[in-house]
Amino acid sequence: MNAPVPACIGLIGGLGPGAGIHYYNALLATHAARSTTLDLVMVHADMPRSLDFVSAGDLTGLANYLAGQIGRLKAAGAQIAVIPAVTPHICEALLLERSPLPLVSMIGVARDALAAQGLRRIALFGTRFTVESDMFDRLPDYEVVRPSPEEIAAIHGVYTEIVATGAGTQAHAQTLRQIANRLIADEGAGAIVVAGTDFALLPDGAWAGCPTVDCARLHIEETTRRALDGA
Repeated sequence: MNAPVPACIGLIGGLGPGAGIHYYNALLATHAARSTTLDLVMVHADMPRSLDFVSAGDLTGLANYLAGQIGRLKAAGAQIAVIPAVTPHICEALLLERSPLPLVSMIGVARDALAAQGLRRIALFGTRFTVESDMFDRLPDYEVVRPSPEEIAAIHGVYTEIVATGAGTQAHAQTLRQIANRLIADEGAGAIVVAGTDFALLPDGAWAGCPTVDCARLHIEETTRRALDGA
């Protein structure tokens, strides 16, 4: 029996180099597990420019910039587009209107996972921009429990250190676990939504004892499914 020929995935790299590398390696593995060969093209987006749009609240500018990157992916042969970082999804609604390719929605797969697990009260871990945004508040029937300002700063600090060094440490993991356990115990959070791809670079067992919904893992699985369905 011949292996399926997957659709070509277009990956926007650069929005956290470690995140792009993680997606690339994970997609290689998920395709190999299905006895097929990954077909992928990548562009490199400018992270500082993207964060400038986010900091200025210019979601239209961010959506236009990302749509331009997706246009480059389409020209290279991509059939579906993937953003391997959470923060840029803050403009997802606007980007969906502009994207020249179907976009695999990270927010959508997170919503489906939360519904499947019966979770309604969640806490979000990612960059300051992600945690303080309303991108997950827009999910119907969900309540987002926000960390304190000091905890948001600590989570953001851990994330930016991981991005800068390309690796997470046990100390990083301990900081995140302490905050997660407080939100679960004191604020009634049912799970931590891991909304930062570079958290995948933490040591194994980093989230031990904390119920989590890993956006990157779910997004990679959905991307693989979409690629094979598009064959």
